[in-house]
Amino acid sequence: MKAKKIVIPHEHGGWAMVTVPFLIGTVAGAPNVWHIPLFLGWFFLYLSSYPLLQAVKRSSNRSHWVRWGVLYGAVAVVCLIPPLIAMPRLFLFGIPLLALLAVNLWHAKRRSERALVNDLCAILTFAIGGAAAYLLGDGDWDRTMAAVVAFSFLYFTGSVFFVKSVFRERKNKRWAVCSYVYHALLLALPLALGYPWMSAAYLFSAARAFSLAGKLVRPMKVGIIEIAGSVQFVLLAVFLLPMYA
Repeated sequence: MKAKKIVIPHEHGGWAMVTVPFLIGTVAGAPNVWHIPLFLGWFFLYLSSYPLLQAVKRSSNRSHWVRWGVLYGAVAVVCLIPPLIAMPRLFLFGIPLLALLAVNLWHAKRRSERALVNDLCAILTFAIGGAAAYLLGDGDWDRTMAAVVAFSFLYFTGSVFFVKSVFRERKNKRWAVCSYVYHALLLALPLALGYPWMSAAYLFSAARAFSLAGKLVRPMKVGIIEIAGSVQFVLLAVFLLPMYA
């Protein structure tokens, strides 16, 4: 009998989304030893979400998906216990996370995971991980926490528009136009929010969108561009956000 393969999420963008906001929140709130188990717990929750959503979506081989989801979830719980004991306020993040997960489950059940609303809810989920990392440091429920969530959310929303405009919706010119408009606004939004220098963190995203949106781009090239964009966004965000603390 052929052995079952290990279950790993196929969406490479998810790896960036689970990491980038967390790193920004950690640096903004000052790193400490509790961030290690918190990130491991957060990472395994992400791993757990993929097979569990597949189990909701698919009727075949459901026990296999559930098995991996429970396994990853159990590891996540073990990792999260120490930081939750150290800071019980982290439990409060469970409320919005469960609400957002419900939206993802609803779309998975209807096999409409690529709906824009579903993508935005997933992005907000990952951005909240940055808020938790910030709070676990020296952070509080303040303006900087809101900035960590908002700027992470804005960055990855731009990625959604760009990726859709070069892949599945490439022939739909409206997505290219939406990508242009969104990235133009993205450069102005930090100024409107009182963080003018943060516009620099979105210059790469805007250049990528204005030069490639709506064109045929090889998946590998898109992947490399997205990795480079995520790295530069982290570096600029951790440098620029403290200026407004």
